[in-house]
Amino acid sequence: MYDWVPAVAIIAVTLVCGTTVVLRGPMGKALAEWIRGWSKTDEHWLAMQAAKHGAVLGSSESLLAEVDELKRRLAEVEERLDFTERLLARERDPERLAPPR
Repeated sequence: MYDWVPAVAIIAVTLVCGTTVVLRGPMGKALAEWIRGWSKTDEHWLAMQAAKHGAVLGSSESLLAEVDELKRRLAEVEERLDFTERLLARERDPERLAPPR
């Protein structure tokens, strides 16, 4: 009469065991992290991801201050390069203009 009940039970147990094995692995961890991200703010989520990869995010003010400092230092290096190029160009000009010997 109910010959299909054992087959359905075996299929159900197999599906539950297979799903458990898959979700306990890396696929399940990635899915859990993705779901966990739904409840986090973007800044918190980015900080969590950065911490996972070894980076430490501070406040945005400290990052902006560091970028401004790097811009200032780059501008100083560009000025020094321009000065050096002008100095080298000036030293070569008299040699070019000197009469041949």
